[in-house]
Amino acid sequence: MRPLSLALALGLGCLTACQPAATPAATPPASTAAENTAMAERVARYAEVTLSADLSHLSEGDRQAVGLLIDAGQIIDGLFWQQVWGDRQDLLARTNDPATARYIDINYGPWDLLDGDKPFVDGIGQRPAGAGFYPADMTREEFAAAELPGKDSQYTLLRRDDAGKLVVVPYSVAYKAELEQVAALLRQAAGVASTPSFAHYLRLRADALLSDDYQASDMAWMDMKDSPIDVVIGPIESYQDRLFGTKTAFEAFVLVKDIAWSQKLARFAQHLPALQRGLPVDAKYKAEMPGTDADLNAYFAVYYGGDANAGAKTIAINLPNDEQVQLAKGSRRLQLENSMRAKFDTIMATIAAELIAPAQMQHVTFDAFFENVMFHEVAHGLGIKNTLDGQGTVRQALGELYSAYEEGKADILGLYMISALGDMGELDKTKRMDNYVTFLAGIFRSVRFGASSAHGQANMVAFNYLAQAGAFSRDEQGHYAVDFDRMEKAVNDLSARILMLQGDGDRAGAQALLDSHGQIGTDLAADLARIEKAGIPVDIVLRQGRSELGL
Repeated sequence: MRPLSLALALGLGCLTACQPAATPAATPPASTAAENTAMAERVARYAEVTLSADLSHLSEGDRQAVGLLIDAGQIIDGLFWQQVWGDRQDLLARTNDPATARYIDINYGPWDLLDGDKPFVDGIGQRPAGAGFYPADMTREEFAAAELPGKDSQYTLLRRDDAGKLVVVPYSVAYKAELEQVAALLRQAAGVASTPSFAHYLRLRADALLSDDYQASDMAWMDMKDSPIDVVIGPIESYQDRLFGTKTAFEAFVLVKDIAWSQKLARFAQHLPALQRGLPVDAKYKAEMPGTDADLNAYFAVYYGGDANAGAKTIAINLPNDEQVQLAKGSRRLQLENSMRAKFDTIMATIAAELIAPAQMQHVTFDAFFENVMFHEVAHGLGIKNTLDGQGTVRQALGELYSAYEEGKADILGLYMISALGDMGELDKTKRMDNYVTFLAGIFRSVRFGASSAHGQANMVAFNYLAQAGAFSRDEQGHYAVDFDRMEKAVNDLSARILMLQGDGDRAGAQALLDSHGQIGTDLAADLARIEKAGIPVDIVLRQGRSELGL
């Protein structure tokens, strides 16, 4: 490793490595009226909604903490820009069209996250698979040959020194100034928060941001059960690293707990061991037992930052990702109730009216949508984390395919769990058709995010697999109807297929299934075009911050 001062210089000097070689013109070229209209139409694909919540039940200290956490999240938002592009202002200077500038901000860069990462700014090339985590000219072979401690860490960047050789730069070094500001704000929030366990977590998270060691703070977050507010902050998901699926991107969620809904959800966590034992695979693929401390809660999201805010917005959280923490304590599943309701009312119901057979529209309900999303998150904790051959984790074995398969597993196991809980008397089994039809309508909603994303790939595999199994049919008018019995069998079959691919660490098999089932077919493309022509938004974009909360 190079001396720390050099590593710091390398880290800060090369954070724009993902930018294409094109140099912005001194004066951006004037856009035509047609181009401006086209960009305005892209912006209109996102329905603007306000994130708000009733804070009247919070203590004054917790209200102050919410504001401080939003401030911290805004700094994290800037760090994400550095990871996926570089200098935001430099990019905005390449256009004089307000709609293009707005779309740049929605996408955190010049690549359309809803259209396979195609560039929409003049002079911009293809998005680098490794985003800004690696030098743009680095090859897989060069990376493999480099003997550099920490190169595979989730919390390091790869850069070049003055001689052109690869060096490793920890996040805590590359982003030192900003992370010190975030850590200070977390400690301030800890000083005013009403719940000691939450304050303890905030202090450990502040330490983690400056050390790149997140496990202790993840453990503390798992132990934190009774706080009326929450925050998820730091480098979390690896979706942005499409080269190796390793490097994590900065994001932040600031949340206010819905106490009433959370109490309704609490009872499901106790059934995780039984649900694991009932998975439709051989015993060896379910020998790992999830922790029983996992909990389910509903929240109002009041701030999204960084990776969480780029393009399509998540409506539920399942964390932590650390496999050791999951095995020791399970995971927490946070349902973002206000975001979920906004997407259902604004997007999901109107898509269903366009594509679901009229006779089955009664089965498209918000309650089923809420359950499907909730059990998707619960299902992340089921299955297997380490391959059966003892060679490491499923994440390591599947590499860049891991995210797509983990999301696919969660989608399909969520339906399996709803069926199992219905048989156990924990859910109303007479409404299972609601879950199936709403799940199908949900695929039409989420596949519009683009087949290049992990969620998009997972949805396409599920859609095509279920279609080939006869789980649903499409009539001449382009309306889809679910076959209950075939859907139930296909759900179990696909669950087993994915669990076995993960447990075997079968990367070749995983790639083959993705190649054969991961594409949008002709009929579906035509149906998605109908949705587009109808002007139905693809996702939501947020008005958020202190002002929306009266802070």
